[in-house]
Parts: sequence; C-alpha cells; structure tokens
Amino acid sequence: MSVDQAVHGHAPPDPSVQVDRPSLAKGVEAGAAAASAGDGPELERVVAVSGRGWSGPRWLRRTVGPVVLLVLWQVFSASGVLEEDILASPGTIAATAGDLVSDGTLPSAMLVSLQRVAVGLLLGGVTGVVLALVSGLSRLGEDLVDATVQMLRSIPWVGVIPLFIIWLGIGEAPKVALISLGVAFHLYLNVYAGIRGVDAQLVEAGTSLGLSRWGLIRHVVLPGALPGAMTGLRYSLATAWLALVFGEQVNADDGLGFLMNQAREFFRTDVIVVCLVVYAILGLIADFLVRTLERLLLQWRPTFTGQ
Repeated sequence: MSVDQAVHGHAPPDPSVQVDRPSLAKGVEAGAAAASAGDGPELERVVAVSGRGWSGPRWLRRTVGPVVLLVLWQVFSASGVLEEDILASPGTIAATAGDLVSDGTLPSAMLVSLQRVAVGLLLGGVTGVVLALVSGLSRLGEDLVDATVQMLRSIPWVGVIPLFIIWLGIGEAPKVALISLGVAFHLYLNVYAGIRGVDAQLVEAGTSLGLSRWGLIRHVVLPGALPGAMTGLRYSLATAWLALVFGEQVNADDGLGFLMNQAREFFRTDVIVVCLVVYAILGLIADFLVRTLERLLLQWRPTFTGQ
C-alpha cells in the first residue's frame, strides 16, 4: 500500500480479512432497533424537558416575583430587621388602604388625580400630534417647528414649575400645564419619527397608483406612522403620571400628591406606599388599555411575540 493510499484511506481490501455481510447487517439493524426502543425516546424526553422549562400558566409565572418580594418584606418587618418608621409592613399598608377606601379619602384623591391626567393628556396629546404632523409632512414645517421643539425638549420640564406658578398661579392650571408639557414632547418625537420612517418605496407606489397628496397621507403615511404613535402614547402616559407627582406638590389641596405630602409631614410611610401602589396600578391599567388599542389598530402588522 502506498503512502498516498494510507493517508487518503484508499487502501485496497486485505484478502485475508473475511467480512460476514449478513451478520454485519443484522448487527446494524439490532443496534438501530435498540436505539429506537431504548435510549432514543429517553434522550428525546430529556431534551424536550430541558428545552421546555416550566410550563405552568403564564399569569402564575408573572406573579412569582412580586409574591416572593412581599413575603420577604413581611418577614423582615415581623422580625424587626425593617423598622416600622422606615417602611411599614405589607399588613399595615393593607389595613391603611382599607381605612382610606372606607372613609372615601382614597377614591376622592384618585378621581382628582385622574381628572388632571386626563386633561393634561388631551391637551398635550393634541399639541404634540399637530406639531408632529406639521413637521413630519412638510419640509417647511420641519424648518419652522422641529428646531424649536428640540430646543425646548432639552430643558428639564420639571424646572419650569416656578415659571408656571408665576404665569398661571397656584391652582389647577400649572399642574395640568406640566402634564401637558411632558406628554407633548414624547408624542411629538415618536409621531415625527414614525412619519419620517415610512418606506419611500411605498410612497412612490402610491403616487404611481394615482393617489393624491391627501390620499398618500391617509392611506400610506399615517398607517405607517401608527406604530410610532402608539409607542409615543405609552411613553406619554408614563410621563403623565410622573408629572402628576411633581405637579401635585404645588399647593395641592386634594389628590394623591396631597395625601403623600401630608403623610410625609407625619412620617406615615404606610400612606405614602399606598399612594405609590395606586400610582403603579393606574399606570399599569393605562398601559394595558394602550396595548389593547395597539393590538386592535395594528392587526395588519404581524410581530414577534416571543417563544
């Protein structure tokens, strides 16, 4: 056998070695049968189990983290590690929440805060969307509007509270104006980016089909900008609740912020946590409503939902 044959595995068969081909075939078949009947399913079962993970209900998986946190919180409070004047226990907070609901204090404060958010969201939303349409649909509008909005957006909107107090007084107007300001910037940025992110080929296709300028805006540009608008709405809602917290620090005589100010003066951490929990619940409800609206309006756009 030559060196090339040895290296490349092309050596001629050795006549002295006799291979029983029927026995070899039976052995291969027996091995395959054993693998399929024994180790094969077991291996598949192990792989499936390791890849699937916990297959319990999704809502149950999502509640594991908060439940564990509450249990640890209660244990630390009961054992004295977490003192009551630093942070009240979950049991104390639940009892306080029940008292605030039963005497009508918490529902009244929630109603006032919701009204402020609704008015501010409406005014800021209309302003932000109109400015985004003017700037996004026209180059002239962009030159006139975008630079000014970007300049104002860089100013911390919480820092304008003193000016709002001087201009608008200490009533409801500065609170609503602060919410509107935060909402308008988020909606402007996302709607503007959504309009300018529409595929130019779609616009060219609409033009070739004979659509007018209004037809292009209605059937091509606005539907293409809708995902960005929904994202902007979600950000705007989060900003609205944040602005409400700051706005209700301005001489408020009702609302969730007013309750938190009173609780701070008397070191009532239980009332403060109750108000924070209410803020969080209202924010989650608002986000759920926007996501539901997004699913209804964007049924034409299939997206990845996770595996």
